[in-house]
Amino acid sequence: MRPWAARSALPVTLLVQAAASAATIAPAVAAPRLLEALGLGPVAVGVYIAIVYLGAMVSSQWGAAWVRRHGPIFTSQWSLATCAIGVLLVSVPNVALAALGALLVGFGYGPITPASSAMLARTTPPERYALVFSIKQTGVPIGGAVAALLVPLALSRGGAPWALGQIALLCGLGIALAETLRRDLDAERDRDAPRPGRADLLRPLRFVLAHDVLRKLAWCSMVFSAVQVCLTSYIVTFLSSDLHWTLVAAGVGAAVAQAAGIGGRILWGFAADRRRDSRSILIVLALVMLLCGLALGLTPAGSATGWVFAILALYGATAIGWNGVFLATVARLVPTQQAAAATSGSLFFTYFGVVVGPPIFGVVATATGRLGVGFMLLAVPLAWAGVSLWRADWKSHD
Repeated sequence: MRPWAARSALPVTLLVQAAASAATIAPAVAAPRLLEALGLGPVAVGVYIAIVYLGAMVSSQWGAAWVRRHGPIFTSQWSLATCAIGVLLVSVPNVALAALGALLVGFGYGPITPASSAMLARTTPPERYALVFSIKQTGVPIGGAVAALLVPLALSRGGAPWALGQIALLCGLGIALAETLRRDLDAERDRDAPRPGRADLLRPLRFVLAHDVLRKLAWCSMVFSAVQVCLTSYIVTFLSSDLHWTLVAAGVGAAVAQAAGIGGRILWGFAADRRRDSRSILIVLALVMLLCGLALGLTPAGSATGWVFAILALYGATAIGWNGVFLATVARLVPTQQAAAATSGSLFFTYFGVVVGPPIFGVVATATGRLGVGFMLLAVPLAWAGVSLWRADWKSHD
C-alpha cells in the first residue's frame, strides 16, 4: 500500500461518514416542507427514523460480506450512492416513494461503519485505534451540522428537492474522493467470495453472540445508542416544556450538547489510547451519562442557565461521544481481517437501540407528563450496562 493512501484513509472515511450522516438527518431537517407536501403529521418524522435504522440494521449485517468480496472502498461508494438515491426519493411528494427513499437511506447507511472499520484497522497502529476511530466518528455530528446549516438555506431558495439534492451531491463528492484510494484499499478483496445472501445476514450476529466480551459490548451499545438518540431527539422539547425555555434558547442548548459530543469523541478516544484500558473509559461514560440524566430530570424550571448548559455539555460529551471508543474496542478484540464482521454484528444491536429507544422514552414521557422522568429512568439500563462491562472476562481476550 502506498504511504499516502494509508495517510488518506482517515480523512476519506471521515468525509464518507459525514456525507452518509447528513443524508440520514437532512429529511428530518426539511420535515416542515416535506410533511406539508406529503400531507402528513409530525409523527411521520419518527416513522422516517425508524425505517432508516431498520434498513441499517439489515444492511449492516451484509457489510462484512460486501467488504470481503468488493473491498471497503467500493462498499463505501455503493453505500453513498444508495443514500443519495434514497434522499432524492424522500423529496418526492409521494408517500410510497418517500418511504422507499427512507429504506434506501438506511440500506446505504448500514455498511458505512463496517467498511470504514476495515480500512482503519488496516491503516492504523493498534495503539492509536481509539483516537483514530473516534475522529472518524465525529463525522456523525459533523454531518448533522452540515444538514442543519445547508438544508434550511437551500429550502428557502429552491424547496425540498433542491435542498436534499445538495446532500446527494455531497454523497457524490464522497464517492469521487474515495475512488482515489480504491486501488490500494480494495487490493485485498476476495473476488471469488460468494455474493452476500441470506446466510450472511446472521453470520456477523452469530460471531458477536459467540464472543463473550463482544456480546456484552454489543448489548451495551444498544443502551448507549438509545440514550444518545433520546437526548438528541427530545432535548429541545424538554428544555421548552419542562424548563419553559424559548425555542431559540432550547436550540442553543441542543447545539451545546452536539458541540460537546464532537469534542467528547476525540477526548475519550485519546484517553482510551493513553490508558490502554477501553473498559474503564466505557464504564466511566456509562456512569457519567447516568448522573447527567438524573441531574437533568431533577433540574427544576427557573434553574440557572449556566448550570443547565454545564449538564448538557457533559451529557453531550458522553452520550454523543462514546461511539469511537466502542468501535475501536470492537476492532481491537478481533484479528484485523475480522474487524468488519465484528463491527457488523455489533451494529445490529446499536441500531436496534436507535429504533426502540425514542418510542419507549416517548411513552414514558407521555404517561408521566414530564420528559425529565424519561431521562431519569435511563439510569436503569445504564447501570446495567456499566455492571455488565465490569463483569466481562476481558483478560481472556487481551
